[in-house]
Amino acid sequence: MLETVTEWLWWERLWLPANISWSDLEDHDGRVYAKPSQLYAVLPCAFVLLFIRYIFERYLATPLANVWEIRDRVRLTAEPNPTLESYFCNESRVPPQADVRSLCKKTSWPERKVHIWFRRRRNQERPGLRKRFCEASWRCAFYLLAFVGGFIALYDKPWLYNLREVWAGFPKQSMLPSQYWYYLLEMGFYLSLLLSLTFDVKRKDFKEQVIHHIATLTLLGFSWASNYIRIGTLVMATHDSADILLEGAKVFNYAKWQRTANAMFVVFTILFTLTRLVILPFWLIHCTWVYPVELFPPFFGYYFFNAMLVVLQILHFYWAVLISRMLYKFVFSKLEGDDRSDEEEVDSDSPKERNQRLSHRNGSGARGRANGH
Repeated sequence: MLETVTEWLWWERLWLPANISWSDLEDHDGRVYAKPSQLYAVLPCAFVLLFIRYIFERYLATPLANVWEIRDRVRLTAEPNPTLESYFCNESRVPPQADVRSLCKKTSWPERKVHIWFRRRRNQERPGLRKRFCEASWRCAFYLLAFVGGFIALYDKPWLYNLREVWAGFPKQSMLPSQYWYYLLEMGFYLSLLLSLTFDVKRKDFKEQVIHHIATLTLLGFSWASNYIRIGTLVMATHDSADILLEGAKVFNYAKWQRTANAMFVVFTILFTLTRLVILPFWLIHCTWVYPVELFPPFFGYYFFNAMLVVLQILHFYWAVLISRMLYKFVFSKLEGDDRSDEEEVDSDSPKERNQRLSHRNGSGARGRANGH
């Protein structure tokens, strides 16, 4: 049974064009090809990056937060109450009004006191400002190094300047050492983000982030196995360029360098629009959708790879909507809110006051709203 599944999984027609077999991609005459087995190194790489992240956040980001006097807000803890705690953990973090009345009867507490307990309990679950600063600092540092590494790997390659060169000789294209390390680090990084989702800062687009990371890993893994490496490196470099500015804007926003953060946000918006809404769909997806069929008949891998790119593009449109809201507030009003963030509450909040504050300000700042990877 397992042998049958393995044979079907690695069936050549799923991964390669017609008249091409795995034997054609075996190393010979000094030509080295990408091999699916090399992807086993991604998991160890992810754990290494998690360790490096721990060291970075503890010995670089945290001292920097101290220098910039970034402090967590002092929070009032919710007093112990087994009834409310059980409801909070098993039912809902935000009880409807009918349940609030029921809880008031069970606890003999007034309604206002129950609301305050839930606000304080929710605040206990929210990450502090220093954690957000450290996380944004790590991502900014990685994206910067990854983009620089990608540029070094691509600047002298003909397919950076002529997209038809992406398919020259496909799939019999030799793997370069720079491509191997670029792929390994990028896939290791996105796998590390998946592994750390449970303790990273959670936002309202948590599900979209999971879909993004899985789609990215699937896209990169498939492109490696099918030797779509040239277009894969272009897609990675396109994404990293804007992410540097997004995470950098968050870092400076947490540090209260508002003018610097605002300037970086404006540049990020322009670069995001250029790379994710123009270059990716009209250049790179066009390159993978149109040029290959001029050389070989479409096969499963052709459709699958393009489907994964379309999934990423849909997510980019979603994040573009969030960014457009920020840009509108930035131009026409005071931009202080975050459409994705879970805002810290105060005891005096009424539901109406909280809704108003959600539309105007947020503890994570203006630039924490959309990842847009």
